[in-house]
Amino acid sequence: MSRGDAAGPEQGNAESTGQRLGPFLCWAVVFADIGTSVYYTPGILFHQSGVGRHAALFVALTLLVFVLLTRKYAEVAVRYPEGGGVVTVAAHAIHPFAGLLGGMFILVDYFLTAALSALSGIIYLSDVAPGLGSLVLPITVGALLLLAALNLFGIGASAKVNAGIAVLAAISQVGVVLAVIVHVGPGQLVSDLPRVLNGPSLTPARLLTGYAGAFLAFSGLESISQLSPVMAEPRARVAALAMRALITTMILTSPLLTLWATTVLPIGAHTDPNQFISLLGGYAAGRAAEIEVAVSAALLLVFASNTALIGSYHVFLALSRIGFLPTLLAHRNHWRQTPQWAILVATAIPVLVLVLTQGSVAVLGDLYAFGLLGAFSLTCASLDIVRRHERHHTARAHDPQGKPESTAPPPHRIGRITFALGLLTTALVTLAWTVNLVAKPLATLFGGGVTIAGLVVGLVTYRLRQQRGTAPVLPLVHHRDYPAVFLQRGRLARPPATVLAVLPAQTASIAALVKAAQAVTASDPIVFLYRGRGTASPRTPELMEVISPYLDDTAAQRAFAEADRLAQEHHRTHRYLYLPATADGPAAVARFWARLRPKETLAVAGDEDLLADLSSLPVERREEDRVPILHYGLPTPVPPESGS
Repeated sequence: MSRGDAAGPEQGNAESTGQRLGPFLCWAVVFADIGTSVYYTPGILFHQSGVGRHAALFVALTLLVFVLLTRKYAEVAVRYPEGGGVVTVAAHAIHPFAGLLGGMFILVDYFLTAALSALSGIIYLSDVAPGLGSLVLPITVGALLLLAALNLFGIGASAKVNAGIAVLAAISQVGVVLAVIVHVGPGQLVSDLPRVLNGPSLTPARLLTGYAGAFLAFSGLESISQLSPVMAEPRARVAALAMRALITTMILTSPLLTLWATTVLPIGAHTDPNQFISLLGGYAAGRAAEIEVAVSAALLLVFASNTALIGSYHVFLALSRIGFLPTLLAHRNHWRQTPQWAILVATAIPVLVLVLTQGSVAVLGDLYAFGLLGAFSLTCASLDIVRRHERHHTARAHDPQGKPESTAPPPHRIGRITFALGLLTTALVTLAWTVNLVAKPLATLFGGGVTIAGLVVGLVTYRLRQQRGTAPVLPLVHHRDYPAVFLQRGRLARPPATVLAVLPAQTASIAALVKAAQAVTASDPIVFLYRGRGTASPRTPELMEVISPYLDDTAAQRAFAEADRLAQEHHRTHRYLYLPATADGPAAVARFWARLRPKETLAVAGDEDLLADLSSLPVERREEDRVPILHYGLPTPVPPESGS
């Protein structure tokens, strides 16, 4: 997946007002997803073998890793303003097929989120209306079908509606926390705290499995990276404030509610663990509070299910646009301009999962582990690779005159401590995923099966489109705030690109430019750069949608495809950089040139305006197949002045 340009014009968001999401609305959308986990996680963990009353202990352990994860996911949201999360960062850091793998991981997560959230929402409603208890599964299926119908009509999601539901749920959860403190008393709560250690002995194996299983409490964090296209500027500030608010909210709710639901709440033979939080509210503040908590929980859970459906079909659309899934999935109907096939597939799989598991919350909770932690692990590892490359390349940058750049670190520079903490986060999350691969074989079977099936479909689809010449080349996309550093397969030691060639707007001149560029280097890769010449689309992006200036630029796609076709004919592998129309053209090229330091820079006569900031370079005009080509060389070193 390509990287976007943060310098583009304001395109609005999912709101009809066209305003972007600030810190509060970003917090609300993410909390409307992650905040649902507390309604079903305590019950799932409580009845998990070897966990029981230790549930809060394990949630507290994973809370520490969650705090570290928020830093990395906020950075992904800032680095990749087109959205896509794990799909985008994995494709950039490792390989486009790693983006496909990340897409499969997040789809497994979204499928189970849609099923589990909808199911839990109906279960909480049955606390208010007990007669629903025997109809939970059919009502849940009906709710998912209704959500699909709403999305087909184009009524998908609103950040402001999500904000209202999120605030209601957050107030409700904090209210339960306060009610328990008042009802039981701080002294009694403190004296009851050791009860978290009651139960099975905490062997190393139980500590690992409990720690790994408790990540279910923080499912939904990945939503922040899907909000990049609708996030207000400056994204770094918005993402940081939203994550701080999220951390504060989660600290005040998830571990405390899990602790008291599994230690303070009287649990009898008829206590439904899937209603722990509403029952805890009723225990502390009466039946009215229990009903309020159940209703707010149901609302939040159903909205989270809808968010998962939206996330699923937008991942389908993104993978289809970059060539890994059939174009049929991206087809939009003429009636409402909604992607009906992507929506139907995104709904059908959670419905099938619900039916096959017979609506078992425990089974769905176990299935969750594969996709959630797989996406976390791949995102973290990919970001580490990107950071490592940038640290390596920033130190080597020079300006076009050959002078060292300022030694002051750029604003995006990752320090050693931050980099080390990032590696630690990756190790901790990967450990949890590895443990669950063994401890939860059903999750591994389901998630692995879906992932393998998706990879096979993706690889076959891409190969077929490649044979037809319709598979898009995926270039690196210039980002205003981060250096354009080429990454592939996570290696630093790659042959350096010694030639930079600016692709012309006229497709007929591309062959001559490619031929001239290949003639000046025997085997080293060439960087082909294309400047977008259109304007940004005025269309308002949808919530969770992936927006890339390159994927909307058909002229750029044709130019890169032609250059790649010619390269393949000569068995050459080249690199591609896309400069959006909204980027600061000549200045961006000069900065990239300073990092690349090519021996020669080529452009078709007439395109030299893009190289205006390289005017100090010596230039020679040549012809290739009657097309005038400008060759820019390295500046001649200035000899040191001799002493008097």
